[in-house]
Amino acid sequence: MALSPTSRPPLALPGFEHIKRGWNDTYEAFSARLMPGEYYVTLHDEGVYTTLGSCISACIRDRVRGIGGMNHFMLPASGGKDGWKSSGLSAATRYGNFAMEHLINDILKNGGKRENLEVKLFGGGRIIANMTDVGMRNIAFAHDYIETEGLQVTAEDVGDVFPRMVVYFPKTGRVRVKRLRSLHNNTIAEQEIRYLTTIEDKPVSGDIELF
Repeated sequence: MALSPTSRPPLALPGFEHIKRGWNDTYEAFSARLMPGEYYVTLHDEGVYTTLGSCISACIRDRVRGIGGMNHFMLPASGGKDGWKSSGLSAATRYGNFAMEHLINDILKNGGKRENLEVKLFGGGRIIANMTDVGMRNIAFAHDYIETEGLQVTAEDVGDVFPRMVVYFPKTGRVRVKRLRSLHNNTIAEQEIRYLTTIEDKPVSGDIELF
């Protein structure tokens, strides 16, 4: 039976019940909305969307089984004179690893296979005044992480000076990216500055073992 606005959304996987989801008329599908610091994995034919400024979203899926999801993260601004590469155990590197490994682990835990994973990257725009390197550092970290883990980037739209709206469908791998006009910059920048303050005050802790 085809889904409609009056249908119930597909059952969320355990641990993702808190993510807001709703019907998207444009795509005629339920979609999960991500805020900074969140991620979402699904087995179903539903979308995941977010708005990005300096932050990065990695869209990762098992291209054979159609299991996948998206994250939304930013590295802390601190990390020494060489940024996130200054120390393998820096808060910045640990936070980026945390964001990526949670997403990948949940895909694998729910039936995905590492050898089937494909990655698409978005975001890293230069929209925060006096913090022009934030987006580039996020992009560099994502590229380095993916190369180190032996994964494959099949598409990306990163950098430049504008924010983006990204909608991703893990079941098919389809992505739609809308580059937003500058009038959205203040709202998105304010949201990301609040997020940046939060992760600076409460750096990530604990270790994650990648499957």
